[in-house]
Amino acid sequence: MIEGLSHLTFITADLDRMTALIEQVLEGREVYGSGDRPFSIAREKFFTVGELWIAVMEGEALPTRTYNHVAFKIPPDRIPTYRQRIEALGLTILEGRARVAGEGQSLYFYDHDNHLFELHTGSLSERLAHYRAGEP
Repeated sequence: MIEGLSHLTFITADLDRMTALIEQVLEGREVYGSGDRPFSIAREKFFTVGELWIAVMEGEALPTRTYNHVAFKIPPDRIPTYRQRIEALGLTILEGRARVAGEGQSLYFYDHDNHLFELHTGSLSERLAHYRAGEP
């Protein structure tokens, strides 16, 4: 039986640049760095973001950008703060897609390795309640 999410791993061409994203945008805390003694297939770092374990490992950046993404929940009043942090790192912010009431707000951005992140204000229960109401 699946107990929950164990961790997320992102491959990055630059561990320091990804560290800045996780610490400055996602408010993560580094809990491990392999340095020049990797136990895995490459140098890596581990972070905690909330209760989530995020691993970053050195490797080649993704060749293209897609809509595959990971979303982190944030409070609505913090969107301007997160936007400033993302802009300060020179990351690409996407224009939000059209949304209907009840979906919450989102801030999408790509990192330097073509990973897409979303900072989202809504929840699954809110979205399902809206969809059950039948308003497209």
